[in-house]
Amino acid sequence: VLLGGDTGIGKSTLLLQAAAHLARQGQRILYLSGEESLKQVRMRSLRLGIESDSIFLLNEQDIDYIPEYIREINPLLVIIDSIQTVFTRRVSAIPGTVAQLKECTARIMEFAKQTDRAFFLVGHVTKEGALAGPKLLEHLVDTVIYFEGDSSHYRILRTVKNRFGSANEVGLLEMSARGILEVPNPSQMFLTGRDRHTSGSAVVASFEGTRTLLVEVQALVAPSGYGYPRRMVSGLDQNRLALIVAVLEKKCGLGLSAFDVYVKTGGGVFVRDPAVDLGVVAAIASSFREIPVRPDTIFVGEVGLSGEIRAVPLLEARLREAAKLGFSRAVIPVGNVKDLSKLLTMEMLEASTVEEALELIP
Repeated sequence: VLLGGDTGIGKSTLLLQAAAHLARQGQRILYLSGEESLKQVRMRSLRLGIESDSIFLLNEQDIDYIPEYIREINPLLVIIDSIQTVFTRRVSAIPGTVAQLKECTARIMEFAKQTDRAFFLVGHVTKEGALAGPKLLEHLVDTVIYFEGDSSHYRILRTVKNRFGSANEVGLLEMSARGILEVPNPSQMFLTGRDRHTSGSAVVASFEGTRTLLVEVQALVAPSGYGYPRRMVSGLDQNRLALIVAVLEKKCGLGLSAFDVYVKTGGGVFVRDPAVDLGVVAAIASSFREIPVRPDTIFVGEVGLSGEIRAVPLLEARLREAAKLGFSRAVIPVGNVKDLSKLLTMEMLEASTVEEALELIP
């Protein structure tokens, strides 16, 4: 399993807590630290309240010794922190180079198969958010997981490859003084602190993995002080924002060419689901017109280049989650109405185009 994430995001803390959980069940864990000294790892363990005779810490970078350690300790799980710091004597290159990364990963895969052990490899990511090193690393391992987050204390564990299960699962976690904790109600978390009566805010129902997340989309439309209007986004795809702004200008007559448009998601979560497009439309239009969106309204729908609102999968699951949190109105695509059961008591506002949807706001 390859676990990737930014420096300081909490990868080592997460794996140390996972090791402690297995140790409490009587399993042995081998933790090879190539970045931090044993004293540093020990200090983190004490801070997290982890003290176990079943977790074996080693400050080792030469992976050729791993089979010997496995024979001596007989661990259930081996954690290597990180893959960029280890090396093998088979390659005459410094740790972290492409040649070392490829050979070390291949050797570790060989060890895993020979010894029938699970291995967790910690990997760093680039500024673009991709795992550092050759793409071959992701092809060699069985599972690739990204640990995501920003300056907030919330984290998302996102699976992008899994040979043994779904590759669309996400886990929502919170970084606290006691370590990393599970978030029991993520939708409520992402809506905490929301100003229900200000313009430029809309709530969307996103589907991440097998769970529905309600996320606030915030937009700010301000006169541009430059010759070229700025389009800035946090938590959403930059290209989708450009598409939505173009549709609003062309199909709805919103004169955004002289305005800067800033869009972000609440809670620092990155949303990839195209079904949130309609909520972005609502937030931008609300800020532009200075008219707040009704706080009891949820938006679900994908926006096409011709301004049409396309049907989205799993609409009923999204709306049931919204109903649990008190939402009573939903702006949805016309094509999705047939998918809904009569048990839903929400008011359904159907729209086939972006222009029709804007007429339903607020």
